[in-house]
Amino acid sequence: MFGPFRPSSVAQGGLLWKIPWRLSDTRKANVRSRLKNVDAVIDAVRASGIQCHSLDKALLLPKEHEMHPRDKYTVYNKSSKGYRKGIHKVPKFTRITHRVNPRGF
Repeated sequence: MFGPFRPSSVAQGGLLWKIPWRLSDTRKANVRSRLKNVDAVIDAVRASGIQCHSLDKALLLPKEHEMHPRDKYTVYNKSSKGYRKGIHKVPKFTRITHRVNPRGF
């Protein structure tokens, strides 16, 4: 309780990993560059002449320059107010595509 190993305020119940409320300009730029890199890979695979089901699905997705900023940085969430939440609050958002949302959202 008292001494060198007493709990700090973070250990008593504060969040260890703080998630900012909104994306910073740097993180937005990283999201855009990640989307552009994915577009480049899809174009390279298409140019190679390979045919597969996953490539057909990837070609239906909008490209980074065709996406509305709301779709780049937020995702649909039925439990959030306004039905949107920041993409950085989604687990593993860098590995999963969130380019298509339900109609009207």
